[in-house]
Amino acid sequence: MDSFSELIAKRRSMRKFTDEELTQEQVVSLMKAALMAPTSKRSNAWQFVVVDDRDLLKKLSLCKEQSAQFIADAALAIVVAADPLASDVWIEDAAIASIYIQLQAEDLGLGSCWVQVRERFTASGIPSNDYVHEVLDMPLQLQVLSIIAVGHKGMERKPFDESHLQWEKIHLNKYGGK
Repeated sequence: MDSFSELIAKRRSMRKFTDEELTQEQVVSLMKAALMAPTSKRSNAWQFVVVDDRDLLKKLSLCKEQSAQFIADAALAIVVAADPLASDVWIEDAAIASIYIQLQAEDLGLGSCWVQVRERFTASGIPSNDYVHEVLDMPLQLQVLSIIAVGHKGMERKPFDESHLQWEKIHLNKYGGK
């Protein structure tokens, strides 16, 4: 990448992956990015579960009624969780770490997609958070925000088209700007 602007234009959600595995260096780079994410009062309330086991990836792909099936085909899933007792802004901190992972994936030429877990449910009505806890044997105090699926891109997507920017959503000095 030549610039941050190019990176954010190129990063698009990827739901199709090749069968190629990630290298250890790629996984380490992704996790370094997560660990460098800023947190409120440097609480570092987040925790990350890195999953590359095919059976576990398939189970995680069932964490939601819809929109998570592609996890089964990803080379890696990174479960982003945090301890609400360690920080009252754990959701924001975990969200920042999640997007850092996605930006690092794009910088490495990999594809990624965010799977929302918090406040979602499985097809049978079980809270997605509880389901992920059961699959990965996670401590109860951790709350799962997201799962970031990562892998080699299985399709090409065009960069974000700046003609679709919604400039009307920007307000100067006050809402409405008048």
